[in-house]
Amino acid sequence: MQAPLRCSALGPACQSVISLRAARRTDQRLLKRALEGVKMADQEVLSRQLRTDAVDFSFGELVNLHNAKEIVIAPEYQRLFRWSDEQKSRLIESILVELPIPPIFLIEGEDGVLELIDGLQRVSSVIQFISPKDIEKEPLRLIGCELISQLNGKLFDELSLTDRLRIKRTAIRAVVIRKQGEELIKYELFKRLNTGGSLLSAQEIRNCSSRMIVGGEIFYKTLTDLANNADFKVARDRLPDVMAAGVEIDIFSNVFAFIAKNFGSDAFARNKNGEGTGRLAPAYFEAAVGGVLRVLPKADELSQAELKDRLYGVYTSDAFREVTGPGANTVPKLNGRIDLVAKALG
Repeated sequence: MQAPLRCSALGPACQSVISLRAARRTDQRLLKRALEGVKMADQEVLSRQLRTDAVDFSFGELVNLHNAKEIVIAPEYQRLFRWSDEQKSRLIESILVELPIPPIFLIEGEDGVLELIDGLQRVSSVIQFISPKDIEKEPLRLIGCELISQLNGKLFDELSLTDRLRIKRTAIRAVVIRKQGEELIKYELFKRLNTGGSLLSAQEIRNCSSRMIVGGEIFYKTLTDLANNADFKVARDRLPDVMAAGVEIDIFSNVFAFIAKNFGSDAFARNKNGEGTGRLAPAYFEAAVGGVLRVLPKADELSQAELKDRLYGVYTSDAFREVTGPGANTVPKLNGRIDLVAKALG
């Protein structure tokens, strides 16, 4: 049986690393940072509304709670599994040499289920190593370990029993935000946790934060469903990233069904010789969607060929260039280009 791995065997260098990490990473400091900038006129109100508990979970417990659906890892909250295998492996190595692991943050739902809002990379990396099927990932084979090079190339089941148990029994501090807290406070706390360093992107913070307010999860799900609308996908095919539109579902579906059927992926592109060219142009997107919205269902009376001629005629006109050039983001120019398309198709 492989000998267990102990930090003490690594000498003063490892101990120094532990001291430095411990000095920088404490859950008290992280919580303080999370609360900085929360704009509340009455500090006592904030203290009453923000109810948190500090709990130590072993990684084995987290795996079991995740399997029992008592802890939810919502991908909308985080950059889902963006760590490389080397980063994941170094976390496992850190656990085995007993380096301190930064705390995680969870929010308690109305039903008592905990939702992970900070710490996905740490938790998912350990779950993938211990039980990869639970998160539908390939088994993690350790690479890039420098403190304990003999770990490289090994799966969880190939470690000694002592080391497997050490990983499962290692505790990580969890700060639980209780359900009696105000939704606005939870919303602000999440933003504070994820606006420092190289954490979430601005759009990811908006996506996650919208789920923190009453009705936010339904709102977010609706936008996600609309973004996956088949006709919308055809019409915005030239867009490199998903562009969401917050409109009523029926209107959204009708507008993009019309655009996809008659213009396809050329609907929002600059036109050359009757064909779309280049990437999706936001100004063209606004003009076409706004114009079509105004003229449905009347525009259905025209043939596809007639519709294309009219739309592309607008795109190549001097009048359209005037409302898409400098200052195109102003309200008058936005309305101007929408008016041009609506008049042509109406």
